[in-house]
Amino acid sequence: MPQVVVSDSVDALGSLATEVVRRVRALGRLRIVAVTGSNGKTTTKNLLGAILSRRGETVAAKESFNNEVGGPHTMLRLTETTDFLAAEMGASGKGEISRLIRMAHPDVGIVLTVGLAHAGEFGGIERTVEAKSEMVRDLLPEDVAILNADDFRVAGMAEVTRARVVRFGRSAGDVRAEDVRADARGTSFTLVLPGEEPRPVRFAVLGEHHVTNALAAAAATSVLGVPADDIVAGLESVTRAERWRMEVLPGENVTVINDAYNASPDSMAAALKTLAQVAPGRTVAVLGEMSELGDLAGEEHDRIGLLAVRLNIGQLVVVGPGARRIHLAAGLQGSWDGESMYVEDLDEAEEVLAGILRAGDTVLVKSSNSARLRFLGDRLGELVSCRRF
Repeated sequence: MPQVVVSDSVDALGSLATEVVRRVRALGRLRIVAVTGSNGKTTTKNLLGAILSRRGETVAAKESFNNEVGGPHTMLRLTETTDFLAAEMGASGKGEISRLIRMAHPDVGIVLTVGLAHAGEFGGIERTVEAKSEMVRDLLPEDVAILNADDFRVAGMAEVTRARVVRFGRSAGDVRAEDVRADARGTSFTLVLPGEEPRPVRFAVLGEHHVTNALAAAAATSVLGVPADDIVAGLESVTRAERWRMEVLPGENVTVINDAYNASPDSMAAALKTLAQVAPGRTVAVLGEMSELGDLAGEEHDRIGLLAVRLNIGQLVVVGPGARRIHLAAGLQGSWDGESMYVEDLDEAEEVLAGILRAGDTVLVKSSNSARLRFLGDRLGELVSCRRF
């Protein structure tokens, strides 16, 4: 059969995607929005897709297709009638975001946060900043950089871009959220957009920290000319961040929150705070390893154990050797009404939880992808859906 022989299949895939984007761009209708950050990329990309699809044909990355293979796969879905591309751009090292931007130069580039996710691979927080800033360094003066005013490292990227800067944030920015109130059904807030009347938003994605992602999506789509009413409608249409991301699995009388697709110190802390904030009864946190932290791993797992105690989590179940320091750190704290248990693997965790869960519990399952606790979360969801405690 006919074949195309190349020296490197990944490079060839990228070249093919670059040419497809060029040809669609030449038709004059395509606008590209790209998002990066240590946390929240996939949620923000999904929100962008929900909003932009109300205004035209939109291609958004599937799941977390954000690397040198997933990015081109998304770009190859463009057609002559595509109006918007919502691209997620991830990185575990310097130059990876720049590589994706050379394939699909964004009109609007979003930077969400700079945290410790992948810090071990990057080689430290400052190198992470440098890598994430690739999103805005090569933007043109006619482009727009959307920057998080609440993250000083991201806010500082205004100094390295030629693009017009639009800031978003909880405390300050051109696009803001006021009167934020979180509960077990999501978060309500008042959306403030430049030149618009403030609008109430009932945001169903669980976790107050996801308001930051909503603001980023609102800021980016606003500069693309999307009316405020469509922005609000798009935000309110999204009921979950993504599979295995703050995914609520309600049972007969126990609720499971499966948030174990990924984990960094920031997202782990945010998930624990959400659990403490929204649970009507006892809080149960099932925690696994946060990977790719390098030399910071021990210290950061200790911090999570301390935070669980400070939040007065009712029951802590720590799974796997990589996360054991969470259990040890929690056990060293005094004056805590809760309890911590350590188990070696998923099967042991499921057995323990089946025996200790009771009516009214809210269970958070959280770990990095490599720890595989997302599958434990699914199994617990099945358990609580068919069994009364």
